[in-house]
Parts: sequence; C-alpha cells; structure tokens
Amino acid sequence: MEKNKYKFDNNKKKGKDSVKRYNKPEGTESNETDSDSGVVAGRNAVRELLKSGATIDKIVVSGREGSIVALVAEAKEKGIPVVNAENSKLDYIAGGAHHQGIVAYTAQKEYSSVEEILAIAEERGEKPLIVIADGVEDPHNLGALIRCAECAGAHGVIIPKRHSSGLTPVVAKASAGAIWHMAVCRVANIAQTVEKLKENGVWTFAAEAGGAAYYDTDFDLPCAIVFGSEGAGVGRLVRESCDFLVSIPMYGKVNSLNVSTAASVILCHAARMQRAK
Repeated sequence: MEKNKYKFDNNKKKGKDSVKRYNKPEGTESNETDSDSGVVAGRNAVRELLKSGATIDKIVVSGREGSIVALVAEAKEKGIPVVNAENSKLDYIAGGAHHQGIVAYTAQKEYSSVEEILAIAEERGEKPLIVIADGVEDPHNLGALIRCAECAGAHGVIIPKRHSSGLTPVVAKASAGAIWHMAVCRVANIAQTVEKLKENGVWTFAAEAGGAAYYDTDFDLPCAIVFGSEGAGVGRLVRESCDFLVSIPMYGKVNSLNVSTAASVILCHAARMQRAK
C-alpha cells in the first residue's frame, strides 16, 4: 500500500491555540446546540472536567462523602464556587443522568473542524488517527465510543449533524469525561467529509462485515476509521467512499459487537501499529 504524505490547511492558525479552540462548524444555527447543555453530571465526568482546564461556572453537590470530598477541595482550590443542594435538585439539573451527587455547570462544549483535528495530529508529530461515527444515535454508545477514541490516542471524532446524538450530558457521563479531552467535529455530510480527508492524504476505512480482517490491515499511516450504528451499520454512500473495508472476524453465534466494543478492538490495534518502533 502506497502511503500518501498527508497535508494540512496552511491557512489555519497553527500552535496550541488552534488545538484548544473548538469552533462550531459553519452554518450551525443557534438552536442546533440547545440540547448540548453545559451541565456535566457524575464523579468521573466532573473529575475529568476539572483536569481539562475548561471554564466551570459552579459545582453543585448533594453531600460530602467519598470522592466528592476531593472534587470539592480541588474546585475550591481553583476558585470554583461549590453549592449545596437537595438530591432532588440535582436530579432536575442532570435531566435524568446518573449524577452520583455532583454536577458542574460549564461553558458549552463547542465543536471542532476537520482542519483543527488534523492540526492536533500535526502538533503532536503523529499520523492522524480519526474516528468517524456514522449514525450513532444512542448517547450511551456515542459517549463510550468517544471514550475508546480518547484512550487509543485518537486526534478527533467526527459525527453527523443529523441522525446522531449531540454532546449531551448523557454523552459526557458515558464518556467518563473523555469529551473534555477530545476534539469533536460535527459535519453536514459524512461521505463528503470522507472525501475531504482523502484529499488531505488520510486513508479511510469502513468497519463493516465482509472486509479484510483488522489484524491483517496496515493502519501505520494517516487514517480515519468509520463506525456505523448497530442497526444499519455504515451507510452505503459512506462505505463506497472509503478506501477499504475492515472487519472483526466473528466466531460465535452472535454476528456483531456493540459499536464501542468494536471500536476498542480496532482502534487499539491501529494505535499500536502507529506507535510501533
């Protein structure tokens, strides 16, 4: 396989500021992100939020026990107001998410761009490793997928505007706070985005049945891996736009894995190949 030298948009600002700034995609209407509440619920999610350096307006707790004590101490050390409230109040604030007695109000997580994701890889001196979620509508699955991507050292996650969960509190909780360390890009058309990545020298793989076994596939190159919904899989147009199909061989009676489980298998293998000396 000939490996293209990937390129970057030289018109984009380089450096740390360009990596840390998560801009909304062009054409985003103000009401498109109303559901992406600036509320983070759960101890692990709040812990990762504090570590990320994101702006936190205040933290609300319903008690002072266990790991909440350390989180409150860290918040006070950073000058973040901590407010006590009844557990029922936290239930309301978290909107049904399992809050474990603590929620944080933060500046809304904004979306990155494809160019910024590529710039993150460039600044790290690494080949791009990008995750594309095609139609993953369940927020728990999307959060778990983002968590897998972050743990594997991926440089960004791309999701569609339609037929996908946004970055809701449930996604933040399911990601165990990984969304605060991961650039997430929201695009109008996944197939067109795949073509854009290919123009920038990124090889694209659709994780679908009938492809080459993942352990026989060369991921030691700039790559983006598309994972589809559990029901429909990767869409036909997206699948046809990708350079390759890649699969996880199944040996049991159940013929598929949960999307985040499949992603963990393939992404960890790809990350190992890219980092092998």
